Amino acid sequence: MRKLALSDDILMQVEKPARYIGNEVNSVMKDKEHVAIRFAMCFPDVYEIGMSHLGIQIIYSMLNEWEDVWCERVYSPWVDLDRLMRDNHIPLFCLESQEPVKDMDFLGITIQYEMCYTNILQILDLAQIPLHAADRGEDAPIVIGGGPCTYNPEPIADFFDLFYIGEGETQYRNLLDWYRKNKEEGGSRLDFLKGAAKIPGIYVPQFYQELYNADGTVRGRKKLYEDIPDTILKEIVMDVTNTYYPRKPVVPFIKVTQDRVVLEIQRGCIRGCRFCQAGQLYRPVRERSVDMLKEYAADMLRNTGHEEISLSSLSSSDYSHLNELLDFLIEDCGTKHVNISLPSLRIDAFSLDVMSKVQDVKKSSLTFAPEAGSQRLRDVINKGLTEEVILNGAALAFEGGWTRVKLYFMLGLPTETEEDIRGIGELSNKIAATFFETVPKDKRVNGKVQIVTSTSFFIPKPFTPFQWAPMCTKEEFLEKAHLTKQGIMEQLNQKSIKYNWHEADVSVLEGVFARGDRKIAQVIESAYKRGCLFDSWSEYFHNDIWMTCFEDCGLDIGFYTTRPRADDEIFPWDFLDCGVTRNFLLREWKKAQAQTISPNCKVQCQGCGANRFGGGICFWEKAHA
Repeated sequence: MRKLALSDDILMQVEKPARYIGNEVNSVMKDKEHVAIRFAMCFPDVYEIGMSHLGIQIIYSMLNEWEDVWCERVYSPWVDLDRLMRDNHIPLFCLESQEPVKDMDFLGITIQYEMCYTNILQILDLAQIPLHAADRGEDAPIVIGGGPCTYNPEPIADFFDLFYIGEGETQYRNLLDWYRKNKEEGGSRLDFLKGAAKIPGIYVPQFYQELYNADGTVRGRKKLYEDIPDTILKEIVMDVTNTYYPRKPVVPFIKVTQDRVVLEIQRGCIRGCRFCQAGQLYRPVRERSVDMLKEYAADMLRNTGHEEISLSSLSSSDYSHLNELLDFLIEDCGTKHVNISLPSLRIDAFSLDVMSKVQDVKKSSLTFAPEAGSQRLRDVINKGLTEEVILNGAALAFEGGWTRVKLYFMLGLPTETEEDIRGIGELSNKIAATFFETVPKDKRVNGKVQIVTSTSFFIPKPFTPFQWAPMCTKEEFLEKAHLTKQGIMEQLNQKSIKYNWHEADVSVLEGVFARGDRKIAQVIESAYKRGCLFDSWSEYFHNDIWMTCFEDCGLDIGFYTTRPRADDEIFPWDFLDCGVTRNFLLREWKKAQAQTISPNCKVQCQGCGANRFGGGICFWEKAHA
């Protein structure tokens, strides 16, 4: 009989106890006596966020297909349960078996955003696993990190035994087989890590030492063992059709952030936006076959009972079989009253034909991302959109029956001027005016349009052309947000425009973590021990504590954010190879400064280096036209 880790008395004291009891529809239960490896897969945020993450669903499904492995799930306990677990000395547990994480063989943590770093320490602490990899004994789980933040793992390197760099479908079987072999032969934890370091895509940080110049910049790296690689190349799945994908994703008991079936239609993006890390990390573009997507869509809807399906990719409009897939989904889902969500649509590719196909199905707001208010700045970031294309796309959307449009922009982009910032309000106003020009009075739902204009603050990320770019200070960010708001309030259609902006404090800290080195780990640990947790949740973010920790550790925030980088500076992440070359990124950085655009991959190959993987768009017809 499965026994819950939390007593009824504890569950009655916490918000949403269903977060912690497991046993959801499609969760996998196995007999622990008949598996060789126990794997706890963790998303270091609250259940509702973690259950919405596709990557964990994929790895969870893949690992549980293997008879010798039982993969279970772990999420960050919310602040109420966190306190109760500490007070009552309850170790962190897995949802499926309700058994302690510390008894597992592996603890895998997906790292999707920098502001979860203190939550990683919460997971380790509550699980009663030593925070530092160097302090773990033979009985502690192997702590492995994966996800986009591992493309600069150095700020959190002290806390992980190893990192998996790249897409998870390729090397986990080899890694787990080596774990079993080492265990059967009586090998130690160190023996396992030495062998793991030779598996493609696996990085063992404690086997490398960062070397610094007198000015604090990175001088290089020293290997502690000669037979481990100097460079770790990302792992990538070239055949995304015939690989692992969940037919029976776990269905939560409570409403979560993305309460729907998620159908990943392709990986990668052809567009080459210079601020976008994902657009570089996931090159080259690889499409799933439309027949596979049709089959999985039907299976996943049937196996979950969800009433919405989302077509996921970095740029859904660029999927070459989108019309055929939509035709199938409309015919199949429309009769079942299933909503079809089309995120990541480019406004220039959002055709009237596509809109007319989904307009009879339940509607939600449309989201467009011009990113910059002026054409000059859109050329700098290589967005590839003109104002004419944006307004024409908006008109098509309004003709299709939408009355709510979300617009996303960034403030603080390289070379940004006051004119660029004011352009955000002007463009928002023109889109609102397009609605009134396009839709006759008698056909306006509720008589008006709502434009929700949101700005985030630009954060330079590793493996982008802007990894060399200086970042703004908190004060500069707030000044830019004030100017944006002022510009919107000056517009004729200001009553139709709602403006939101991101917190500047959080953005600055994210910028430090994004381009930080190993010295940042001491700040993260200090902040955690002083109570920082759930830093991505504004009500729990304590900037004053973070600032004190930087001061106490003797580290200058500006060193990581606002200072210019020389073209030849060695970055903390340069030992990783994401597929695109440094020369390509530097070339794009120079083109950005010259306000020169680069055509997308379907128009002209830019020589980024991703063709080394031998497939994807690099080898499609027209790729080198």
